[in-house]
Amino acid sequence: MKISLNWLKQFIEITESAQELDELLTGTGLEVESIERHEAILGGLQGFVVGEVLTCERFEVKEKQLSLTTVDIGTGTPSQVVCGAANVAAGQKVIVATVGTTLYDHAKGEPIFQISSKKTYGHLSEGMICAEDELGLGTSHDGILVLNTDLPNGTPAAQYFNLEADLLIEIGLTPNRADAASHWGVARDIKAKTGRELTLPSIENFKVENNDLPIELVVENPADCPRFCGLTIDGVTVKESPEWLRKSLETIGLRSINNIVDITNYICHGLGQPMHAYDWHAIKGQKIVVKNLPAGTKFTTLDEVERTLGETDLMICDAEEAIGIAGIFGGTKSGIKPETSRVYLEVAYFDPASVRKTAQRHGLKTDASFRYERGTNPNVNNFALKYATLLIQEVAGGVVSSEVTDFYPNPIEDFRVQVSYKNIDRLIGKKLERELILDILDRLEISPLTPRGGILDGNNSDSEVPPLGAEGATFSVPAYRVDVTREADVIEEILRIYGFNNIELSETLGTDFLSSFPAKDRENLQLKLSQVLAANGFNEIITNSLTKPAYSELIKADLPNENVEILNKLSEDLGVMRQTMLFSGLEVLAYNINRRQKDLKVFDFGKTYHKINDKYVEKRHLAIFVTGNTESETWQMKSQKVVFHSLTSAVNKVLGTMGVKNFDSKPLENSATFEYGLSYLVNKKEVVKLGLVKPNVAKKAEVKQHVFFADIDWDYLFKQFNDKATFVELPKFPEVRRDLSLVIDKTVSFDQIQKLARNYEKNLLKQINVFDVYQGDNLGEGKKSYSVSFMLQDYEQTLTDKVIDKTMEKLMGAFEKEIGAVIRK
Repeated sequence: MKISLNWLKQFIEITESAQELDELLTGTGLEVESIERHEAILGGLQGFVVGEVLTCERFEVKEKQLSLTTVDIGTGTPSQVVCGAANVAAGQKVIVATVGTTLYDHAKGEPIFQISSKKTYGHLSEGMICAEDELGLGTSHDGILVLNTDLPNGTPAAQYFNLEADLLIEIGLTPNRADAASHWGVARDIKAKTGRELTLPSIENFKVENNDLPIELVVENPADCPRFCGLTIDGVTVKESPEWLRKSLETIGLRSINNIVDITNYICHGLGQPMHAYDWHAIKGQKIVVKNLPAGTKFTTLDEVERTLGETDLMICDAEEAIGIAGIFGGTKSGIKPETSRVYLEVAYFDPASVRKTAQRHGLKTDASFRYERGTNPNVNNFALKYATLLIQEVAGGVVSSEVTDFYPNPIEDFRVQVSYKNIDRLIGKKLERELILDILDRLEISPLTPRGGILDGNNSDSEVPPLGAEGATFSVPAYRVDVTREADVIEEILRIYGFNNIELSETLGTDFLSSFPAKDRENLQLKLSQVLAANGFNEIITNSLTKPAYSELIKADLPNENVEILNKLSEDLGVMRQTMLFSGLEVLAYNINRRQKDLKVFDFGKTYHKINDKYVEKRHLAIFVTGNTESETWQMKSQKVVFHSLTSAVNKVLGTMGVKNFDSKPLENSATFEYGLSYLVNKKEVVKLGLVKPNVAKKAEVKQHVFFADIDWDYLFKQFNDKATFVELPKFPEVRRDLSLVIDKTVSFDQIQKLARNYEKNLLKQINVFDVYQGDNLGEGKKSYSVSFMLQDYEQTLTDKVIDKTMEKLMGAFEKEIGAVIRK
């Protein structure tokens, strides 16, 4: 947001230097990003002074008439200047460009040359007597500019022309500070910080001349338009704006359009109240209707773009058709034209959510929508309307020819916030004097609902408003402070005006908070998992949620839901929201592989988007990808390709970090995504799908090497988080290992063996491990051999051979009976 210092001075006295003003505003939360000097004329007339021609002698060079003059420029010694203007004469007051002054091409906005002391036509010339085009004050070059002034010689030309330089202050306005989106708003913060008084323009000269040209007002949607003010001004003349108005707008980067439109922009940036001016004759039926039009209605805005309206778009209409999008943009037919002689002024308060939704739908961002969608002051409309009227009468003439129409059936009340001194001290970390707190709030226009000095005795007549006393008070917060609705907000206001830098950093300094925090913090858990994966060699990626429709078509069997399509898509490649994290990650892999980074381990926290029974659903996921080699080749060892267990190891670490110890697994079957893989189930709910991505699927994203991918349901896994640890005494008795060689069907998995063993022996069996796998013709068709180790341990006593043998016999019997194993002895 851009603020003009000269404009700001109209609202409040400014005595600070640029640096001091920077620190003051930044300290209040209005962070100053830059302060630049703004000149009304390029170069600011630096080096140009008022001079007096003392002597003037004519001479001729090649039939060209010139003058050799001496000019007093206030230095004590007259300067000799060669001048080619025919109208130069002794005794004249003129503007002189002194030696070292830069002249500019004001049309192109660039420097031409610098004045120097040199010989000109055989005579020394120490400056230049200027015409108005050389100063940038006009286009005439017929002769030098002759002044009528008694100012002493040497007076800066900028002082003569009253060209005061301005400072342009660029403020990085945060979205919550809608109240500061104007010069008045910034002045309010300076008042709160310094205690100086604000100066608002007077509207006492406003008067209604007659009621000959009223406009009927009908508001059909008061929820989206709680307040609407308007009036008619007759007899205006549309023309170029006066210099003061043009300069004010151009300083903050706005282009001057005409005197009427410029006044509406002046009010918007001055008071923070957007407004609109209509050509009265273009309002059909002399009637304004604020309503919603049927979806699909066409409307052409001032930028001559035809737009298709939605059913929630609030429109300003006349008796026959729409003439403006409420709070955003006017239409082509009702705008101010050079021939306009009668104007209808509108100042309204529109619901922020309504304006925001419409602006986003049409991709429109205007100065008006910027303020409306954040929240304007609903109680300044009448004042802004009358002030704008007086300014229009000043620059365009005219008389007020209608009564002020003010639709405001349900006035928006100020917020009531109960604040305790105890919480002020807790949150700030320092005890402030109570009078200082009340003084700061008073300067912020936040006032207690009970006068100072009230006693907290419980006998207040208004039971909803406790009186001001030793414990605190209920405060009234102006409706325009849409960001101050809670106790913590009020305390923050006190702190930012008191000054963060005024809180001493002592060893015992501490602050507190009012809100409670959830037992499980999603962000902290996500950070914890990120750290675990990063410690295991993974890099985090962040991917785009928009993707190609062709991706979901390729694995449609695995994606039963409908795509969420983008209505205003930028391209076909970004036409839908993703239903799977797979392809976003594959595109990252492809990008890196194409740049010779082939050994990759990455993870991505993100969302998928689904349309289920005409409802839109978002789901959070954690995606893990491994591809290439686990280790780079060295002189000690050869490179090794990533394998399925490279992925399962990472997934198991994730589950372990989340406290998930017990889960079931089953093979993935008939998957359109995976060549092979597993599904992990927690409480019979599928939480993880992992495996080798099918080559044709990976190739769709231009990845030609094997990729192992895990898709983790982050929403459900988060709910299962358990950080409670159970501590047990270290075992005092030794563990025993026994090995078995099992010949089994190829369809039998190690997971089946593990579950079967644990079902038959729950107490002594501590660990099971496969240490060798063999497949060969001598085993028989469809057979394989697993060499499995079993670790047995008793926490109460040393295991005897009898107990060990009995346990192993029980396990062997189970394997033979349940899975048809042949025990090789």
